[in-house]
Amino acid sequence: MALNMDAIGRKIGPMAKTYTWKDPALYALGVGAGFSELEYSYEKDLKVLPTFSMAAIFDFFWEVGALSAVNPAGVLHGEQELIFHNPIPAQGTLTTEGAITDYFDKGEKKGALVVAKSDTTHSNGEKLFTSIMTIFSRLDGGFGGENALKKAVSFPEDPPHMTVSDLPSEDQPLLYRLTGDLFPLHVDPEFAKMCGFERPIMHGLCTHGFACRALIQSLVPGEPERVRGLGCRFTKPLYPGVPIETRIWKTEKGAAIWRTVNGQTGEIVIDNGTFYYDE
Repeated sequence: MALNMDAIGRKIGPMAKTYTWKDPALYALGVGAGFSELEYSYEKDLKVLPTFSMAAIFDFFWEVGALSAVNPAGVLHGEQELIFHNPIPAQGTLTTEGAITDYFDKGEKKGALVVAKSDTTHSNGEKLFTSIMTIFSRLDGGFGGENALKKAVSFPEDPPHMTVSDLPSEDQPLLYRLTGDLFPLHVDPEFAKMCGFERPIMHGLCTHGFACRALIQSLVPGEPERVRGLGCRFTKPLYPGVPIETRIWKTEKGAAIWRTVNGQTGEIVIDNGTFYYDE
């Protein structure tokens, strides 16, 4: 089945999601928070991790997939950019509207990219964040479209200014999926093998959440409300129970670049990371 070319520009939403403090708290646990970061997982004076935004609007991701008619067996999260306008409250109703903006063709047997942009507002009237997501559809390339221009972040040869090590558990996807991403690739061994993997893999957005925690710990400890932007490209799958390192370089006032690597192999699993914050 080919991509639906008529989907570009068609409005998606408004899509509403009501949540309580339990949702961002569960999300925080799903991306490795615990007693050392109680501000994210205890309802008393709860603060919300900025990347909870992706769990909160994950229905939009699937709406993009359905509208574009991608082959679900080949779907991976390709790139993600988040722009934060206001801190995310601990509860309320989120309303998201957006559209598919572009398709890009990497070539037959190389896959396609589906890009979508959305804005999310809170029931208090504030615009909270803008999301620009790219779905990498491994099985939908070769439709004759243009390829995307490569966006590369230039990393210095010097060692990172900060490195945060973490260890997702072997069961991490089972917890993270309860935040909304129920895709069987992350839980069903047979489906994972059908998709070409040895066993279920980590959600890319789960590793993304680990990275966000690392960036906040390193640059704005305990103050997620100071985060203004977070971007990255997902480059390699990661299996649960494998250690990771988030490596961070400060580049200028209020800005840093980062990547997350597999602690066993040194392979980069998230690349081209950018991070902006109020200093």
